[in-house]
Amino acid sequence: MCRSIKTLRPPVIPEEATEEEIRAAALQYVRKVSGFRAPAAHNREVFDRAVEAVAAATAELLDHLEVRGAAARSAG
Repeated sequence: MCRSIKTLRPPVIPEEATEEEIRAAALQYVRKVSGFRAPAAHNREVFDRAVEAVAAATAELLDHLEVRGAAARSAG
């Protein structure tokens, strides 16, 4: 859907995504879905709430993903 959204969980390198990276990805997603790069003033509040909701869902997903074999790769 949106090729410009950066992968936040590299499959091999066990790094954690920063809050800034998560929010940037959420913003890109909301922009893509809404069709607006920047919302009009009357849509700003709902746009910002959507970005925060997507960022929270993304953070929860990343916090709970289990990458099998990650310990073996990082120890190697």
